This record gives sequence, structure tokens and C-alpha cells, in this order.
Amino acid sequence: MVPINFGAPQAAAELAEQARRIAGSHPTAAAALSAAVAARAYALTGRHEQAEGAIADAERFATRLSPRQRADTWFGYGEQKEHVHLSHALTTLGSTRRARESQTRALELSSPTSSMTRGLLRLDAATCWHRDGDTEQACRAATAALADLPPGWRTGLTRTRAVELYRMIPAQDHHEPAARELRDALSA
Repeated sequence: MVPINFGAPQAAAELAEQARRIAGSHPTAAAALSAAVAARAYALTGRHEQAEGAIADAERFATRLSPRQRADTWFGYGEQKEHVHLSHALTTLGSTRRARESQTRALELSSPTSSMTRGLLRLDAATCWHRDGDTEQACRAATAALADLPPGWRTGLTRTRAVELYRMIPAQDHHEPAARELRDALSA
């Protein structure tokens, strides 16, 4: 996941492919997680068919995990973790209906104190608004998500996701008030 979070999705895809080979085809937490990370990496590199296949694998593995493997631990693949990964992959693919379902479920399962995770999910939701044609709502949602983060967490991954959304907005719309507010939030 480190290469995904630091802007190297191709390297992430290569590592995820290795992890998938090592994890094998039996339903384990490692197999489910490696498939989910591969889905994100494939989506980010434009390999949509592979991303959809990895999503299907991750979902299939997740439904077959034992309660111990499904536990919300470092070594488990809990439902919250599943939906966080699926949210990002599906958002990137433009599958907004499915992404919103995962966002909703992940937010239900996320602790109110999980600021980073909740912020990333809200930024995924903002991207879905843009992909669905409501750029104004997307900008408002992204600006609110950033504002709700502790100041030290408005950098790195959360900022990168918000910048990616801003860059998706056509240049002629950058003068709109909501887009200017998002730009200002990113400049702060």
C-alpha cells in the first residue's frame, strides 16, 4: 500500500501481484487484502478489466473468511478495511454507485476518531459527486472534508486525493466559487 499512498501505483501493482501469488487462491486475509490493493493499483494505472477482476476476487475471498481472518486486527481483513479499499478502487474506476455503497458501509464501521480514514472516504465521495456531474457539490464536499481534518492531516495522502479531484475539474470551471474554495483550502 505504501507505493499507492505515495504516488507509485505501477510499483504497487507489481508488489500486489507478487503478494497475490504468495497468498495463493485460498480464502485468507492475505489473499483478500492483496486482491483489494491490486484492485486499487490497477484502477489507478488505468487497467480497468484487471481492477474489476481483483475486486471480484477480494469480495469472493472476503465472503469465505473465517471469523478469525475477518477480525479487525493487523492480520485480519475486517469488513471496514474491505470497504475502505473498495471505495478507493471503485471511485477511481468511476463505479460511483458501488463506491458509495462501500463508502457508506466503511463510514458506519469506522470509529469517529479515525479522522484519516473518514477523511479519505469523504474525499472519495466528493470525487464520486464530480464523476456523477455535480462538480459544485464535489468541491464543497472536498473542502468540508479537508476542513474537518486535524491540521497536520491535511497533507500527504488526504491532500493528494483532494488535489487529484481539483485537477479533474475542467479549467474553465476553476473560477466557480466552490472550486475557488477548494483551491484555497488546498493552498492553506
